[in-house]
Amino acid sequence: MSSKTNMSDEAAVPKKGDVIDHTWRPLFKQPLPAGRPRSWYIQHNRRLKAMRLAIALLDSGAFSADIATNDKIRETAETVGVHWPSDATCRMVRRMMQAQR
Repeated sequence: MSSKTNMSDEAAVPKKGDVIDHTWRPLFKQPLPAGRPRSWYIQHNRRLKAMRLAIALLDSGAFSADIATNDKIRETAETVGVHWPSDATCRMVRRMMQAQR
């Protein structure tokens, strides 16, 4: 068998209108667009980390930004396996938890 596998067996990035019926499998990571300033990539990765941490905190029962102290966020990061978040990332996690959309 060749090194390339059938794409229907793997979790690919869904196209617009596709039904996602394999939520238990992670999606493939796509490369970030080239040519942006370094600050854009840093901010993008910080947002992704903050989103992961906010979801983990909500799943653990911390539904209020008041409960999410820096120590609590950093404990959650250790539990989830995310690198130690900075103070700026912790503030971003709290802002995401406060957002009402």
